[in-house]
Amino acid sequence: MGGDGMNSGARPSYEEELSLALALCDRADQLSTASFERGPVVTFKPDGTPVTEADVAIETMIREALEDSFPEDAILGEEFGSQGDSPRQWIVDPIDGTKNFAAGIPLWSTLIGLRVEGRFTLGAMSVPGVRERLWAAEGVGAFQNGTPLSVSETGEIPAAMVLFGDLEGILGTPEEAPFGRLVKGARRSRGFGDSWGYGLVASGRAEAMIEPWAAIWDVAGPAAIVEIAGGRITQFDGSPLEHGGSVLATNGYVHDACIQELRSQGVNAR
Repeated sequence: MGGDGMNSGARPSYEEELSLALALCDRADQLSTASFERGPVVTFKPDGTPVTEADVAIETMIREALEDSFPEDAILGEEFGSQGDSPRQWIVDPIDGTKNFAAGIPLWSTLIGLRVEGRFTLGAMSVPGVRERLWAAEGVGAFQNGTPLSVSETGEIPAAMVLFGDLEGILGTPEEAPFGRLVKGARRSRGFGDSWGYGLVASGRAEAMIEPWAAIWDVAGPAAIVEIAGGRITQFDGSPLEHGGSVLATNGYVHDACIQELRSQGVNAR
């Protein structure tokens, strides 16, 4: 089922998968917005991270729909782990930015990604609190609220806007000094973390997003959007993304310069 049934040597189009992902985002937006407006019930997982009833309800809904439409595909989600063994793996974060969500901050999102044989081929990122949705798929293109999007063409760090997530993973570590120099050398910096930062890079509103650590469900959907919009996303040393590794997402033009800045100070992927 889906685009991989094509016989030509060209990369397949993922229109069918994207259509489903966007429909699932519609349903997720309804669930998350209703919970946000009434005030989510927050509990804590064994690792101390928060979870709400919306996280559980949304991932359950997405998994059931994926199992029905693409039963042979594998699924990996933040709340219920991994199931299946297939070169096609859906990767889901039902509420990215749960701490924002629980605190009444409207920058949370639902993330859906599809990884095929290690390649991020589709991504959907819905941010209903600010009425924004970004999506992309191979063979289709990259879009923001229905309008084609692309990364900026800024080619030098002194002209770039650099974003970052939590500083707790940077302060007091070997990454602190090189990160500080990179940020100081940029035109502007802001702490727009979670998927929002990757969306700003993909849509040309910023040039780089840096996180010293991220789960694969935090970045699978955004990775496809960034890359299909013309950017690059790797670990700090330029290696492919891994669960629990570092993340450097850029417009592509400043990517090597960012890697060099980090490498020159001895910073490596975790």
